[in-house]
Amino acid sequence: MEHTKPHVRNPKLWVPSLYLAQGLPFFAVAIVANQMFKSMGVPNDELNHWTALIGFAWVFKPLWSPFLELASSKKLVVVGFQLVGGLCLGAVALALHAPFWFAACLAMLALVAIASATHDIACDGLYITSLSEKGQAAYAGWTGTFFNAGKFFTTGALLLLAGHFEKTLGVVPAWTISFAILAAIMVALALYNSWALPQAKNVVDADTNAAAIARTLWQVIVEYFRKPGIWVSILFIILFRAGEAQVQSIGPLFLREARNLGGLGLSTAEVGAVYGTVGTVAFIVGSIAGGYFTSWLSLKRAILWLILALNLPNVAFYCLATWLPTDLTVIGAALSLEMFGYGFGFVGLILYMMQVVAPGKYQTAHYAFSTGIMQLGFVLFKLVSGDIQIALGYQHFFVWVMLSAIPVAVLSQLIPMSARPQPEAQAAPHAATAG
Repeated sequence: MEHTKPHVRNPKLWVPSLYLAQGLPFFAVAIVANQMFKSMGVPNDELNHWTALIGFAWVFKPLWSPFLELASSKKLVVVGFQLVGGLCLGAVALALHAPFWFAACLAMLALVAIASATHDIACDGLYITSLSEKGQAAYAGWTGTFFNAGKFFTTGALLLLAGHFEKTLGVVPAWTISFAILAAIMVALALYNSWALPQAKNVVDADTNAAAIARTLWQVIVEYFRKPGIWVSILFIILFRAGEAQVQSIGPLFLREARNLGGLGLSTAEVGAVYGTVGTVAFIVGSIAGGYFTSWLSLKRAILWLILALNLPNVAFYCLATWLPTDLTVIGAALSLEMFGYGFGFVGLILYMMQVVAPGKYQTAHYAFSTGIMQLGFVLFKLVSGDIQIALGYQHFFVWVMLSAIPVAVLSQLIPMSARPQPEAQAAPHAATAG
């Protein structure tokens, strides 16, 4: 017996396809686009500037998320934006052949990002609405697994395929085929989900309209910034990603860079082999281990260890940049260490936003705002990562990355790691004292 609400199709038929469709376009924009532009000869600073700006779609998505409630159902929004995302991924493949290919690709990727960010909102809402609390818990592991399956496919199988076609057909045909495949998968998922997904109809009151939603949104925003200590929390959230954002932006490019320029000189296919396979597995194992570790120790006692876990393994990149090994097994082992630490430590930021920042009257909305600020931290540090790397060189850049973790490590020992009492809610019995 599945843990569902009445008249909902077996979740095994739609949870995997729903979250695979969430992961594919996200990783296509966040990782695959950088690899494509690297193959096309775009400098590190320029490609990171533009792909970082595209990432603002995920920063600002909480601002338009309430208006999606005006749609007749969450299923309509989900399927619609899966189709839009698929068509825009196909447009990237076509844009590669335009005389102004770089600008055209960026424009299409920006549309993919907006469609994906909007899809994320309705996707999570459909999951929550369609399953009971017991069902949500039962399939929570599935959501993460199939979201990361999108990463496994895009940064593993797709890069391997692109690398093969780069050698046999050339760079432009290789990436045309790769993005055409992505587009076809997204359209196929949309068509399948149009059958498999539950309706998740939105209940809209007669007096609910765009103006009323805008007023509520304004109230949610005001209450968020009235939370005690919110500016320190925002600083903590942004600084948490300082090192990780830079290494996730430059690390894959360092693997591709020519050896005479300080890189490892790997092919597109070799990057896919190490990042999309063992790297993805290490990240998933690290995420699970980090969750259990924090549950055992508590966020307050675990937070410094989580920050260290997130950042210390970046020494692996410094070692790679210093020794420049050629053995793919050695490189894969170093990257697995870094990705394990990334997964293990990132849990700390998620729990901080969930347990310290979000609690209160608008808990769900305020968690969404916090994730937007989290993405802002990633975008800001990605934006400057290319410039810093070019100024310092790869070896010194990875030293800088590790030093970037010091401010958040210090801050973690000075600020509370439990929810503070809300101004209006003196009677909140669960509000813990500053710790």
